[in-house]
Amino acid sequence: MTTFNRVFLIVLDSVGIGEAPDAADFNDIGADTLGHIATHRNGLHMPTMAELGLSNIRQIEGIKESKHPKAHFTKMQEASNGKDTMTGHWEIMGLHIDTPFRTFEQFPKELIDKIEERTGRKVIGNKPASGTEIIKELGPHHLETGDLIVYTSADSVLQIAAHEEVISVKELYQICEICRELTLDEKYMIGRVIARPFVGKPGHFERTANRHDYALKPFGYTVMNALKDGGFDVLALGKISDIYDGEGVTKSIRTNDNNDGMEKLIESMDEEFTGLNFLNLVDFDAKYGHRRDPDGYGQALETFDQQLPAVLTKLKDDDLLIITADHGNDPTHHGTDHTREYVPLLVYHNGIKRGKELARRQTFADIGATVAANFNVKMPEYGVSFLQEIKS
Repeated sequence: MTTFNRVFLIVLDSVGIGEAPDAADFNDIGADTLGHIATHRNGLHMPTMAELGLSNIRQIEGIKESKHPKAHFTKMQEASNGKDTMTGHWEIMGLHIDTPFRTFEQFPKELIDKIEERTGRKVIGNKPASGTEIIKELGPHHLETGDLIVYTSADSVLQIAAHEEVISVKELYQICEICRELTLDEKYMIGRVIARPFVGKPGHFERTANRHDYALKPFGYTVMNALKDGGFDVLALGKISDIYDGEGVTKSIRTNDNNDGMEKLIESMDEEFTGLNFLNLVDFDAKYGHRRDPDGYGQALETFDQQLPAVLTKLKDDDLLIITADHGNDPTHHGTDHTREYVPLLVYHNGIKRGKELARRQTFADIGATVAANFNVKMPEYGVSFLQEIKS
């Protein structure tokens, strides 16, 4: 018998809560995503998260510590060797990643040569770049030649941008499938190949919602697999299905941005299902963290807080809500990379009389273990369930 009929898991992509003990190993001493955003903005206004207990985890400027927190709260340390999206998410669902995904300043010539040979198109770019900036820079050349705009970032990604009137979305997807096949070799260890279609004219290019990620399959059996095999539902909102390459997903719902993600989550709460509803809100990371925009990041956090009451209102008595993150991305930190940080953990259900501090989690996999224990499916190899601690 399950304790909770539905579990809603929201990952605030990159919303770290202070440097992890091993931050020095990742060149991230002093990183503090939430703390530095709050300081930069002279405080964050997030009353809903305050009531749940965000500042009970550690004080965040502008967010009051709650005398009677509505949620159970703590922070989690990542155990895997990495600080990227896939490593964090895979760990949440019970895996431990020893070998980090690779990042590149420039992809090897041998790989570029193979891409050109297999696709019949030349490659331009081949450097780390902002997606909006590189199409501004190389879009006109691409319109004239049909060459593929290939670029990367601080993530382990190979991204391909193409104008939808020059290379159809269907062809771009086929090109990305070829690149995914070419990069399966362990010497590349690239987490995702991403199709980045755009439209418009020079000076007015705009990326479309037809983005598609081609991820590696998880290196092991996840809690999502266990849920699906056990006959439970796994609803994947946003880029969740892409991150797990569809593994363990029973229904995928694509989203355009954070606002759309929250709207789709709220809509899905009216559905009858038993299992996991898993949402990633990527804008915090992609639009504000990597672009080192603490003002935009702060505004996005406050908008999420305004949307959260609609989620809490729709929760049934046998629903569980978990809010966490997958890594940090301090927009005031050096460079444009993710940051190795603790992540917050807030756990809420209608039966909580008064929230309490949970033991600090030594791995994100404790979430997966808790979900598995709740639905009585195969437990992951890593992680310790906190199900018994949160029942009241």
